[in-house]
Amino acid sequence: MRKLKIPQNHSGISKTLRLPENLVNDIQILADMKNISFNKAVSELLEFSLKNLDEEDEKIIEEKRKDFSTIY
Repeated sequence: MRKLKIPQNHSGISKTLRLPENLVNDIQILADMKNISFNKAVSELLEFSLKNLDEEDEKIIEEKRKDFSTIY
């Protein structure tokens, strides 16, 4: 019997998101245009958004991140 092997460099966490259909469609179009996976497109868009927050939100997230890392 074959066994499942997960690559060691796999560092993703699985989350379920409910997104509006029009948003999913636009992200899929973008992913297809750039020849990347839907997941990669979503990750890049989220990363860009987090890097471009206003300063107040960025400070709050930084504080919460410290709290979060001590819990886990």
